[in-house]
Amino acid sequence: MFLKERAIERKRAAVDLALATLFAAFTAIGARLSLHLPFTPVPITGQVFCVLLAGAVLGSRLGFVSQVEYLAAGAAGLAVFTQGGGPAAMLGPTGGYLIGFPLAALAVGAMGTQARKLGRWGDLGACLCGVVIIYIFGAAWFAAWRMMTTEGARLTSVLAQAVYPFVVVDVVKAAAVAAIAPTVRRCLPMA
Repeated sequence: MFLKERAIERKRAAVDLALATLFAAFTAIGARLSLHLPFTPVPITGQVFCVLLAGAVLGSRLGFVSQVEYLAAGAAGLAVFTQGGGPAAMLGPTGGYLIGFPLAALAVGAMGTQARKLGRWGDLGACLCGVVIIYIFGAAWFAAWRMMTTEGARLTSVLAQAVYPFVVVDVVKAAAVAAIAPTVRRCLPMA
């Protein structure tokens, strides 16, 4: 019986790794779906949708792992970010959003487990918290980046370029994730 249990554990670990890698790749594809705005170096992308979905579907641990895989691929030089790949892309104006992705997926997954008792409203609340986490890291990094580029970093300017243009779109993304996450969860080989 022990050998059978070990084989099941190894298979489960392989499935978990495959799912995390699938969502990392999905996030890379989301980076390619971008709309550049003329007044900010931060584009609207599909990444936030993918990050929220990773947390909502995979849970906190695997959602976090998927986004760490995504960051590792980009840090290694693969052009998986909207700005390309490598350390330079991670240190640009959108670096804070990237740093926030694993933490947002972690939070969405952790909150979602409890919030699902409320149905889709619970998933929506968890996803909106994930968006706030991404904004906190993104805006803080953007402010630091602006100060380093000598343009200054007034709070109103940072919010106008790093948060406000994205709120409506990201609320729609969060609602879409909350709507489809239960179906995706049922379709994937989860434990």
